[in-house]
Amino acid sequence: MNIESQNQIISGFKHLELLANQVVEGFISGMHKSPFHGFSAEFAEHKVYNSGESTKHIDWKLFAKTDRLYTKRYEEETNLRCHLIVDNSSSMHYPKLKNEQPFYENKIGFSVLASAVLMNLLKKQRDAVGLSVYSDSYEYYAPEKGSDRHHRMLLSKLEELLTVQKQAKPTDTITFLHQIAEKMHRRSMIILFTDMFQNENQEALFNALQHLKHNKHKVVLFHVIDEKTELNFDFDNAPRKFIDLESGEIIPLFADTIKLEYEKKVTSYFKDLAMTCAQNRIKYVPVNVGADFEKILTTYLVEKQLFG
Repeated sequence: MNIESQNQIISGFKHLELLANQVVEGFISGMHKSPFHGFSAEFAEHKVYNSGESTKHIDWKLFAKTDRLYTKRYEEETNLRCHLIVDNSSSMHYPKLKNEQPFYENKIGFSVLASAVLMNLLKKQRDAVGLSVYSDSYEYYAPEKGSDRHHRMLLSKLEELLTVQKQAKPTDTITFLHQIAEKMHRRSMIILFTDMFQNENQEALFNALQHLKHNKHKVVLFHVIDEKTELNFDFDNAPRKFIDLESGEIIPLFADTIKLEYEKKVTSYFKDLAMTCAQNRIKYVPVNVGADFEKILTTYLVEKQLFG
């Protein structure tokens, strides 16, 4: 689904659950054009057959339609445990939205809707989902469950994150990733939404990410950015004051004077992140706020198949 049609769908609803459902339904309806062709036929009722499994529950009628093997699923079956982690520090509430601007065009809004979209997909597949939220404190934790009541509770918490923060909240990613890792006792897929803006030692940060991988967890890092300003530094050359949302520090400057050096350093930082994640077998995916959610959903589906 292209971004224009997706924006039209999203702009027609305000409730987070409805938004998420519309995005997922649009994605599923377009899956016939993707490598997941046939998977949407009876999306919540089937799973891909893995070599070595019993052939007892293979759906041969679906095989005739799709030329791929799927097994029937049952109401009580939970294939996956997924834990979503959302960075709610002040830098995630950038950029400041204008009155008519959709909430998902800043980093926290995008992360909230992306999380709700993944939760909707997990619910359709009868998988269990949990949620952690952190900033300068461990703000929220809910373990992985699959009930409707639990799902609604998590959606309510996500909606709370859309409120504008009145006080600066720095990021303490390292401390809270370690704490979250200690809570994860059963093998799960762990999905982290963060802008990776922190002053901590990079080695210590990746030690914390590596900690999440204990007990053979699968870790996916969605690096959330406002590509226009944070990657391309696309500002006019009028004198501006740049404010650190977490420390309050103000730096007055002309954007053109540092644009080339800024872009060089940011590009290098992204490459280092991608390389270090690859070395640690962490799936690293940069995502641009306001962009369509196909990248999020496709990454999830591919990683779920690899997770097995």
